[in-house]
Amino acid sequence: MIDSATIIGLGAAFALVALAIFASGSPAAFVNWPAMLIVIGGTLAVTTISFSLSEIKNAQKLVLRTIFRSRLDVQTVATEMIKIAEQSRRAGEQDMERIMRTLSWAPFLARGIRMILDGAQPDEVERTMRQEVSAMASRHSRSAGVLRRAAEVAPAMGLIGTLVGLVQLLGNLQQPETIGPSMAVALLTTFYGAILGNMVFSPLASKLERNSADEALLLNLFALAAGSISRKENPRRLEMSINATLPPAQRIHYFD
Repeated sequence: MIDSATIIGLGAAFALVALAIFASGSPAAFVNWPAMLIVIGGTLAVTTISFSLSEIKNAQKLVLRTIFRSRLDVQTVATEMIKIAEQSRRAGEQDMERIMRTLSWAPFLARGIRMILDGAQPDEVERTMRQEVSAMASRHSRSAGVLRRAAEVAPAMGLIGTLVGLVQLLGNLQQPETIGPSMAVALLTTFYGAILGNMVFSPLASKLERNSADEALLLNLFALAAGSISRKENPRRLEMSINATLPPAQRIHYFD
């Protein structure tokens, strides 16, 4: 599923800037390849210095997942987990295998049930799953850090480009034909840096952090359900635990 908020937000922001450029009657004046080289290439290079190549690649993948991501409704998932807990409480091993095979939409919970079938203790199941959630959150945090760093670097590269353009301008005042191109580099690098930092990298970092928090909430619910299923607890108790984890607006009332 495409995240329409991300697409609409980015599209509207760039559309407004493009509208202002075309309204000026000289859109070609806003295209300068040396300025783009300094800002885009410089931002990518300097950001790479701060991280490993694997972290950069992982950030790129997560940006794509920010735009194209599967959505699971928390309340629907919580209701399904209570249904699964009801079935599992009176199920044998073969029935548990069958239940696990139906969880293609929740592979994390399926792994928890596999651990149960392999004889893992309830506390071990829940602890292992929560460790996975913590590791996932740490990876996502580093990826958001890549975007935050890029958002900081882009305006700085714009400033560097501005200084380059001003040095070229002041060094060639005796040649009037060079003043225009030098000023273009000086001004457009700042423009490109502001666009990248404030309209692309910073909003995507915020969206990535938000999506990571949503995913961590779901995975923690799966860990909670797996522990409850392993202990064969009353599903009503699982509902209480789930509602204690969910925000008030998203709590469920399965047994009410």
